[in-house]
Amino acid sequence: MNRIEIEVKLSRDRAWLLETLSGMSEDELYAPRTQSEHDPGKWWSFADHFVHTTLIERNWNDMFRRHLEGKQGMTIGTNPDGTRQGMDEIMAGIHQWTEGWADEHRGKALDELVRIGLRVRAETLQLLAELTDDELESKIPGAPWADGTVGGIMAANADHGRTHFKWAKAGVAEAAQT
Repeated sequence: MNRIEIEVKLSRDRAWLLETLSGMSEDELYAPRTQSEHDPGKWWSFADHFVHTTLIERNWNDMFRRHLEGKQGMTIGTNPDGTRQGMDEIMAGIHQWTEGWADEHRGKALDELVRIGLRVRAETLQLLAELTDDELESKIPGAPWADGTVGGIMAANADHGRTHFKWAKAGVAEAAQT
């Protein structure tokens, strides 16, 4: 993807998500929808899913910076001694990490969650403005998202928001069936 396609995708999908979430009642926005992957006693709402995407985008921006500085971009799944973790261990760590972030932000007003996300999105757009075409096309070794390039992963932030919205929406359908 080129710079223009990335910016359009990020902007279009974020606008869609913000319009959709802001059109919900507070009851709908904060109702439990999907069971936590870390703590089965907790449930995630549309708002929890939304703020989760901010954490991942912030983490990806850090990954891009490390990669472009010549450091190891992918740090998830690597033990301190450099050996690779198994997928179960990787996912357990990710679920614990994201649950802590959700707990930190759970119950905050949508406007506050949007403000937090906007700060991170501004960082993403700043990176997009600063990176050369070669840097956008640079592959991050071991990155499993999109095509593994900085630009492809950056654009995947848009897909991530839609994916989490679909999961929360599916949770609404499951709740209606019970």
